[in-house]
Amino acid sequence: MEASATGRYIRTSAQKAGLVLNVIRGRDVNSALVVLRYMRKAVARDIEKVLRSAIANAQQRDGFSGDVERLVVTACYANGGPSQKRVRPAPMGRAFRIVKRTAHLTVQVGERTVRSVEAVQLESEENDTEERQVTQSTPVSKRKRSPRKSAVKRRKSN
Repeated sequence: MEASATGRYIRTSAQKAGLVLNVIRGRDVNSALVVLRYMRKAVARDIEKVLRSAIANAQQRDGFSGDVERLVVTACYANGGPSQKRVRPAPMGRAFRIVKRTAHLTVQVGERTVRSVEAVQLESEENDTEERQVTQSTPVSKRKRSPRKSAVKRRKSN
């Protein structure tokens, strides 16, 4: 079960928002909220609002288990929105263009699947046997060495 929320026309660039979103991707929602609360980036407040909205949307969906502790940020990304163009006076009658960028923030949350301890152990055993087979089947080849060069070049005596 997944739920998402989108914050549109957020007054920041998509690149700056992406830096913060990379930090919370894959975290459980409680940890992500704590990180966003104490992060020293202005866009973190907007992302926190969108994340709280995604959590509320997940609680309203059918099939939700009711346990917010199991929610994880499955995907989050920032797309560029429309830019506002402004003009700033410059020397000698010229004008410089200022671009005020906006972004559309999307955060998706989903429930973490609870795997039994036996399934995790079985999976790790399968990975170990595969690694052993790969290392045993591939022979290690010797590296070809280049001929040694003399340390001092001999000069011709004339």
